[in-house]
Amino acid sequence: MIQLAKPQIGRLERGAVNRVLKSLNLAQGPEVKCFESEFSELVDGRECVAVNSGTSALHLCLLSLGLGVGDEVIVPSFTFAASANVIRLVGATPVFVDINPKTYCADVTSIESAITPKTKAIIVVHLYGLMADMNSIMEVAKRFNLLVIEDSAQAHLADIEGKTAGSFGDAAAFSFYPTKNMTTSEGGMAVFRNLQESRICRLLRNQGMEKRYQNEIIGFNLRMTEIEAAIGRVQLRKLESLTSKRIENAEFLSKQLESPDTPVTPIGYRHVFHQYTVRIRSNRDDFMGSLRDAGIGCDVYYPTPVHKLKPFDIVSPLEQTDLASDQVLSLPVHPGLTKRELKKVAAEFNRIVCRKKK
Repeated sequence: MIQLAKPQIGRLERGAVNRVLKSLNLAQGPEVKCFESEFSELVDGRECVAVNSGTSALHLCLLSLGLGVGDEVIVPSFTFAASANVIRLVGATPVFVDINPKTYCADVTSIESAITPKTKAIIVVHLYGLMADMNSIMEVAKRFNLLVIEDSAQAHLADIEGKTAGSFGDAAAFSFYPTKNMTTSEGGMAVFRNLQESRICRLLRNQGMEKRYQNEIIGFNLRMTEIEAAIGRVQLRKLESLTSKRIENAEFLSKQLESPDTPVTPIGYRHVFHQYTVRIRSNRDDFMGSLRDAGIGCDVYYPTPVHKLKPFDIVSPLEQTDLASDQVLSLPVHPGLTKRELKKVAAEFNRIVCRKKK
């Protein structure tokens, strides 16, 4: 089976883990501090706070920015549930918006039409490795005095005209889950424009204290371990080459696949292809089953819009979101693919397309 995703872990990562194990310094320490500093270089030198997951990073972004009960936060429904879960977890209300059918990211017109006097923030999800229209979204946010949080869990090194994901809004969250474009095994990074908010985040991740036993606020235990940070530091050094390989693989598939619905990369954008997503406009489940029978890993991200999930269960006319959930299918694009495997993905895809036409 050609895997849909495959963490790129090798000798250097294992060496980093062994180095930390030998040090016996396993909890948050110098490796985490170095990882934060090195990651900051990817986000225009912003303040970075390493935590135990991407969800924790997003959760702490909202808390650090002061969002809570009585606030409305705009978020696309075509995303992973965590993007909306954290809104509820801080006591705020998610307001779901539709997507641009070409980019799968939040539609600017839908965002603007969802703004009310209670709206305090927009969570922008950079989906599949492609950034949302941040220039337009930041203009809307400025006009209505709204905070902007970038959910950059799938967008490491994605950019618009050289300005990277995580360096546009007031805060951002990255994930280092094993399937992401870089990994720490588990982990996340909260990114802030302002030093004051990053300090609140540091307090929140560690029981409300920066200095031992000097608790300043009520906090959590959401720390990143030294082992995770050591893996992350190695992965950072590989990230550009891993990203270039993803883009190369995506370009190959787009040239080979017999489909009018391959991914779009707007002019001036760098799409980093966390997922390579096409549309199957009829009998997607059958198409997916045929691919898997042929040994091609594939999956649907996401089969149910968040606003329709049981914890939310909101009736909302999000036409493009509903259509995408019924049609999207992601194919292998990870940097561990061989040329032979890529050719097989394309050949089997085209064979199924041809068979469906008969």
